[in-house]
Amino acid sequence: MDRMEATVLLDEKAIERSISRITHHILEKNNGSGNLSLIGIRTRGVYLAKRIQEQIKAIEKKEIPVGILDITMYRDDVFKLKTPEVKKTEISFDVNNITIVLVDDVMHTGRTTRAAIDAIMDLGRPKRIQLAVLVDRGSREMPIHPDYRGIFHPATADQEIFVKLREVDGLDEVILTQSA
Repeated sequence: MDRMEATVLLDEKAIERSISRITHHILEKNNGSGNLSLIGIRTRGVYLAKRIQEQIKAIEKKEIPVGILDITMYRDDVFKLKTPEVKKTEISFDVNNITIVLVDDVMHTGRTTRAAIDAIMDLGRPKRIQLAVLVDRGSREMPIHPDYRGIFHPATADQEIFVKLREVDGLDEVILTQSA
């Protein structure tokens, strides 16, 4: 079995700073939080969206809605999955004519984002969809790019980037692994 080497790309403080920077950029680009909602892509995108929501509430003194999106059945490789695990999409607000910030942990090929946009469009017609990611690793297969990103760290085919969040993993950390 290959031994995995790991490099920490972001520690807890760096993740906190990245989320803060993303939040401020979202507010600047949208002239505040009016008519704005967040949708997190399961799993870690949901927790990142909730953290952005908390920061917006602290800055704007307004709580904006957060939705949870499961894209399993919208994936273009769902046929490759032996038993696709479909989880619940929870979007309790009307997506029509609002600005949605779609939140994910790592952006790579663009296929997850495409699937998420398809899922949102099945719910209605937003005014605008923007994309926020904690890590952009490059290597697009589709012409989709984040509006907001914590860091850009190009990774090769034999590397993986893993986001660990305290809500799921017990700690905040972004690591790069390399097959040895």
